[in-house]
Amino acid sequence: MSDERKVMKTMDGNEAAAYVSYAFTEVATIYPITPSSPMAEHVDSWSAQGKKNLFGQRVKLVEMQSEAGACGAMHGALEAGALATSYTASQGLLLMIPPMYRIAGQLHPGVLHVSARSVGTHGFSIFGEHSDVMACRQTGFAMLATSTVQEVMDLAGVAHLSAIRGRVPFLHFFDGFRTSHEIQKVEVMDYADLDRLLDRKALDEFRKRSLNPERPVQRSTVQNPDVYFQYRESSNPYYVAIPDIVEEYMAEINRITGRDYHVFNYYGAPDAEDVIIAMGSVDGVIRETVDYLASRGRKVGYLQVHLYRPFSVDYFLKALPESVKRIAVLDRTKEPGALGEPLYLDVCGAVAESGRNASVYAGRYGLSIKDVNANQIIAVYDNLASANPRNHFTVGINDDVSFLSLPLGAPVDVSSKGTISCKFWGLGSDGTVGANKNSIKIIGDHTDMYVQAYFEYDTKKSGGITRSHLRFGHQPIRGSYLVTHADFVACHNQSYIQKYDIVQECKPGGTFLLNCIWDEKQLEEHLPVAVKRYIAQNNISFYTINAVKIGKEIGLGNRTNAVLQSAFFKLADVIPFEDAVEYMKKAILKSYGKKGEKVVNMNYQAVDSGYQQLVKIDVPASWATLEEEKKTINPNLPEFVRNLMIPINSLKGDDLPVSAFRGREDGTVPLGTSKYEKRGTAVEVPEWNIEKCIQCNQCSYVCPHAAIR
Repeated sequence: MSDERKVMKTMDGNEAAAYVSYAFTEVATIYPITPSSPMAEHVDSWSAQGKKNLFGQRVKLVEMQSEAGACGAMHGALEAGALATSYTASQGLLLMIPPMYRIAGQLHPGVLHVSARSVGTHGFSIFGEHSDVMACRQTGFAMLATSTVQEVMDLAGVAHLSAIRGRVPFLHFFDGFRTSHEIQKVEVMDYADLDRLLDRKALDEFRKRSLNPERPVQRSTVQNPDVYFQYRESSNPYYVAIPDIVEEYMAEINRITGRDYHVFNYYGAPDAEDVIIAMGSVDGVIRETVDYLASRGRKVGYLQVHLYRPFSVDYFLKALPESVKRIAVLDRTKEPGALGEPLYLDVCGAVAESGRNASVYAGRYGLSIKDVNANQIIAVYDNLASANPRNHFTVGINDDVSFLSLPLGAPVDVSSKGTISCKFWGLGSDGTVGANKNSIKIIGDHTDMYVQAYFEYDTKKSGGITRSHLRFGHQPIRGSYLVTHADFVACHNQSYIQKYDIVQECKPGGTFLLNCIWDEKQLEEHLPVAVKRYIAQNNISFYTINAVKIGKEIGLGNRTNAVLQSAFFKLADVIPFEDAVEYMKKAILKSYGKKGEKVVNMNYQAVDSGYQQLVKIDVPASWATLEEEKKTINPNLPEFVRNLMIPINSLKGDDLPVSAFRGREDGTVPLGTSKYEKRGTAVEVPEWNIEKCIQCNQCSYVCPHAAIR
């Protein structure tokens, strides 16, 4: 794509997938499920606004009563000669499996875009892994994996283009939340380029194969054993052709974008002996770690899988250096009872068929989007380099039951030089996440900086903890992992400071902002000793703001997002503050303009108050020498509360070993535990006034915990 036509836009993975899929879609059959729902929402919104696809039409969107119905309707639309698409994840994808067999068996060019998510087992999780897509690898759908928002933008079209030309339906997947909801500044594909790549002859042939009274044919017949087997084998040439078709389209995308995509992409030393093979959002941190180890003299490599089905041995061997002796295959799924997870078994088969003299080791990582950082990847390379590498290992947890986990070294920083990291602690529905999405788009769309934003949501959603992870820099931001060592940290709920390790995530010399109702004297009384010590010992610039008071005075109630966003831009110094104010107010006008001038002006006032009412705290030298407080846990609490609930509620669940869950392998938890989970996050609490009470019982009705008696 020429620089004149290059359009940069800040968006998340779901929007990127929806944008590209819209171009090729005539009928979208949908049913919402987290975290895929925004894809269908974008398509619905664009269609309502009159956006045109490559055929000059608005997409016809139909919401069904289940995911099975959505895929069944997709099959029906394809039978009628319409290009059909759907979007799903997790159990929703599993409900689509029967129609998927039919779509693939009849060689229809349908496409599913999947924000890959954990399938419910001992418990449910709304977060990402590959257990759902791996359950579909036998359906006959080709499977294309992407790892970043830019890859989603660049390669989602390859799924549609290849399906049309190759007659094999595609499942395009990326990691739920970690890619689907991560915001990056990306180069947007031009519909004119996608239109130029469309195989019109193949599309016309698809239309002519449709069930149509002008060309009457019969499909979906019932067959006997004498011919069924032969019919199944007759489709083999279509699958043999798919890797070449995908590689050809990737070459076209490379010419347009200047990037380098292949069925398999190798990164690292050309003569590496130790190589990791993986797919999905782990890509960035592996590449960063390869560079980190190369700077220390180690020759290691990484093979990224894009086309997982059909698995091409030829392209695999072409990409894998001849020098490789040891391979670690990382799967983001668990398949109990199998010899190994799916990608591992495919690699074992490919290596065995090739006759290459390389040992293959299996590893599991990152289930339910558990964070993957550089020291985990280093542990995998260290395992390969050891005298007796462990096989069928896990990484990122402490397995003291089966003893499969790899030991981890000290954390290392592999991010690009000059990257600014920020972290915000908010309360679900308090506006923190929305404000940070605005902030990242302001910086992404109005500067030449690269940006990344990821939002950790509590499964409780509204009222739960949110943590916003923002990065900015003048070099590409590759690694998709959480911010744990930030230049700027903000705590938007004062109760959190007494419960969680928040300021401890601020780099020495960094800036910490606390939204609270305390003055300096009250800070001395209420701040935990550990917080005071860390601030003083690490030269942290400490600021407070009473956004709750400001919001009330203005008339915004508990919506403190504009106040705190203004404070962030003032303190973080990412872009000139005067420009930030202008962009914030433009965003306010766009968001609230329809609600009237009064609402807009209140939010303008919130922006102005946010930076004007910041309070710089003079940190007493005495804080540095305060004695640490000893924390004790009541031994009379139930064992489940002591050993599991308290660490989990303190956000220390990642530290729990596998043995902590012995006896609860089936996911069972005792009843009556919510009484030990009082979070105390409200700034104000209601009080029963006996003199005014008429015993209408409405207070119990509106309070979800019936706490107002």
